[in-house]
Amino acid sequence: MALNIGETAPDFQADTTEGRISFHDWIGDSWCVLFSHPKDFTPVCTTELGYMARIKPEFDRRNVKVIGLSVDSVDDHKRWARDIHETQGVAPNYPMIGDPELKVAKAYGMLPAETPGTAQGRTPADNQTVRNVFVIGPDKKIKLELIYPMTTGRNFDEVLRVIDSMQLTAKHKVATPVNWQPGEDVIIAASVSDDDARQLFPDGWTAEKPYIRVVHQPRA
Repeated sequence: MALNIGETAPDFQADTTEGRISFHDWIGDSWCVLFSHPKDFTPVCTTELGYMARIKPEFDRRNVKVIGLSVDSVDDHKRWARDIHETQGVAPNYPMIGDPELKVAKAYGMLPAETPGTAQGRTPADNQTVRNVFVIGPDKKIKLELIYPMTTGRNFDEVLRVIDSMQLTAKHKVATPVNWQPGEDVIIAASVSDDDARQLFPDGWTAEKPYIRVVHQPRA
């Protein structure tokens, strides 16, 4: 069953390239990006894992932990990491979950619960739905889910942009408009009355319509 935004991310225990973890404990008080792969030694995923390693400091700066998942063994992940380093110039600097029994993929609705067997003998096409990005908050709730086809590389710069928006809007009673970038104007949340908005935003706002109240981005 697919997961929805606002639901608690399933907890699990699993082996990773950095040791065994209990997922919720591993997240702790941080945000988390969990991104999944249908098979080791696949071309698009190889580029993604390398790029994520290069920009991981940006996630660190935002208190976001990064973790990958692929439906193969940890030993396979470690061998794949050597290829990633050779072709992308950097190896994964974050844990990769081994999911050879498909348990995590099923728990997160990426494969049907009735899928038989293990990762052994399954092709990338068999696992093509294991191409998700989940952003999980410190409350362990799912804040964002993106699903990509195997032939389209993911845009992790966009994931950073969305995290900037979600962290801002979690702290302040605002929303971000289309194509918003950090530092640009934002919109007062619809749940905030004009009377309350005057207290929160004493410098006022501009409004082309009463329900579109634009203000400068609040300071962190």
